[in-house]
Amino acid sequence: MAAPPLLSLQDIQLTFGGTQLLEAAELIVSPGQRIALVGRNGSGKSTLLKIAAGMVQQDGGKRFAEPSATIRYLPQEPDLSEYATTLAYVEAGMTSGDDEYRAQYLLEALGLTGREDPKTLSGGEGRRAALARVLAPQPDVLLLDEPTNHLDLPVIEWLQQELDSMRSAMVIISHDRRFLTDLSRSTVWLDRGVTRRIEKGFGAFEGWRDEVLEQEEKDRHKLDRQIVREEHWLRYGVTARRKRNVGRLERLANLRQDRRDQRRVTGNVAMQVTEGRTSGALVVEAENISKTFGTKTVVRDFSTRVLRGDRVGLVGPNGAGKTTLIKMLNGLLEPDSGTIKLGSSIELAMLDQGRARLDPDTRLKDALTGGGSDTLKINGENKHVVGYMKDFLFTPEQANTPIGKLSGGERARVALARALALPSNVLVLDEPTNDLDLETLDLLEEMVSDYSGTVIVVSHDRDFLDRVATSIIMAEGNGNWLEYAGGYSDMVAQRGAGVSARVVEKAAPAQKAKAGISAVASSSKRKLSFKEKHALETLPKDIEKLDKEMAAINGRLAEGNYYTRDPSGFAKDSKALAELATKKAAAEEQWLELEMLREEIEG
Repeated sequence: MAAPPLLSLQDIQLTFGGTQLLEAAELIVSPGQRIALVGRNGSGKSTLLKIAAGMVQQDGGKRFAEPSATIRYLPQEPDLSEYATTLAYVEAGMTSGDDEYRAQYLLEALGLTGREDPKTLSGGEGRRAALARVLAPQPDVLLLDEPTNHLDLPVIEWLQQELDSMRSAMVIISHDRRFLTDLSRSTVWLDRGVTRRIEKGFGAFEGWRDEVLEQEEKDRHKLDRQIVREEHWLRYGVTARRKRNVGRLERLANLRQDRRDQRRVTGNVAMQVTEGRTSGALVVEAENISKTFGTKTVVRDFSTRVLRGDRVGLVGPNGAGKTTLIKMLNGLLEPDSGTIKLGSSIELAMLDQGRARLDPDTRLKDALTGGGSDTLKINGENKHVVGYMKDFLFTPEQANTPIGKLSGGERARVALARALALPSNVLVLDEPTNDLDLETLDLLEEMVSDYSGTVIVVSHDRDFLDRVATSIIMAEGNGNWLEYAGGYSDMVAQRGAGVSARVVEKAAPAQKAKAGISAVASSSKRKLSFKEKHALETLPKDIEKLDKEMAAINGRLAEGNYYTRDPSGFAKDSKALAELATKKAAAEEQWLELEMLREEIEG
């Protein structure tokens, strides 16, 4: 028998500005479920999650939350302004029964100390503190809206492992396909105000979605043919000429209404890049380049050759120097030592992370044209700005909308549209996947694959790198960079590990890794982590507590008339006893493994 839901949304309806955003949306969350919530930008995913969290009131439908369930919601833009430190912010989200050490552990795992002043935090740091706050209580239900935004690869992979180890039910909105595929077990698709669900993870979603849309198109075609037949009868039927058949006229009216009520899928971005003249075979050659800022060396004796048609991915934690390296490879920054040789006929177009640097007061059409004109040149042909806006899913009415009024996804599309309009044979993409929905990501990948020039991309999106990159340049620490053939997964296979931990400072000089040759990394002495030390201290107390709970239940079960007096209570206690025994066995095994590890390290 399925467990009763912890959280339930049924027939949810919501209207914004005269437009019905949600028509018949449902979301059922049972214990332990992991649900990917997917849909186009603007489809209402975040709004539905806020309704689930009790932060937005729906116009119609029912919301139910189990009174005893702990529910935590991660917003896209957390507010820490009322707290003195990040630790105070995290602890404010905990209850008296929560593990008091968990807040500090999570902050340290996320690269924070707990002493930071929230007023001075960057967007990424605020995001990490918000993650620690929702994870600390180990809630029954986690509602996560874009949890990987502003995070680098080490933190993304740590977060994925942490979530995978938790028993919480989860509803996750994310543009990171690898993250969704690895964590989800069910998928809810919000499309045109209505939800559909499959009991499979995100990995099965795209094939299922395409089947649904294909069937919709067949049904629409059948409906069109029915309308044609009924209209033919209305005009030419013998009975129709003598007298009107009221029932059949009503049927035709209903068919026409059904046709009008069908909401087609929002169109796709018509993405194309304006290609310039062909570059030389050699795009850039770097020999033993180095760059130091103060006492920190971010690039040390790095060499590489990028040829026409290469797709090079740069990966590493935030602060490793990816932007510095990419600027040197593009000739925008001089190295302190070594040489950079750029090829002939280079035409560069760049999409940087500075979407925030789009002037918020600039009108949309001026941001695309540069102002002073209603046309722009795409692949040598003049195109009206409104037509180009439509290619990127903007309506003509948005032409005079200030950039600051657009959503994050819309600003991402503006930045892409500007970069792709420039003639180029070298395309530099710095975090291009941020804020893009899954369908737009697919089109971006196709565009990059079909582009005849050279692409250099910085990204934390592992799936995107696997699909587009022909080689990966990886930050190994201490200014050392290594290049690996293939995509991200190929790099992991050659290197033996991904970007799963903070970069460790290494003394060994960097050397370029060839295809099929693994990099040999220096290893430091094994130490117990903060989490392991804490577990060693707390597990005996947890085991003792479990023993007491089991003794109390055994005492009740031993009563001679318990079963005849309260059969349901007897069954409930029997089930609880079995669960406690399982927990105790797991805790004892974990403590034994940690104790053996401690003895090995100390001995």
